[in-house]
Amino acid sequence: MEPESGLALSPRKVEYLKYIFGRGNTVRTSEIAAAFAVDPSTITKTITELTVAGYITHVPYRGVCLSDAGKHHAEFLVKRHRILSLILVRYGLSHEQACREVTRFESLVTKDAIDTLCRAMGHPSQGICGEITHTDGCMTDSILKNLAESG
Repeated sequence: MEPESGLALSPRKVEYLKYIFGRGNTVRTSEIAAAFAVDPSTITKTITELTVAGYITHVPYRGVCLSDAGKHHAEFLVKRHRILSLILVRYGLSHEQACREVTRFESLVTKDAIDTLCRAMGHPSQGICGEITHTDGCMTDSILKNLAESG
């Protein structure tokens, strides 16, 4: 999948990137494993894949942090989650239901679709679980080119 489509990562990798993004700094792999109730070896394998893809930087014995490209992509992933959740809440789901449901399908929604929905909604600044940023820096041509070349 092409990174600019927003479909380049599996649902689990999307969740890991959003988690690391939400933590803001270096995150230990054991913390990620505990947060997602998975075996540390599973985290190590996934971290390696995300490192090779250029989304994160792994410092052995310290943890992981998002690369610049990873930060920009994670910003989009969070925006996508919040836009989709906001739509579901507007159509009757509770905040908890909306968040849970969006997590099940958000990885299948393209960046173009999110951009169109966001425009149609008047670029909301607040989602149900936080601020919605509208920086176009999340998927600039130079970042996409770097991600495409690394993958």
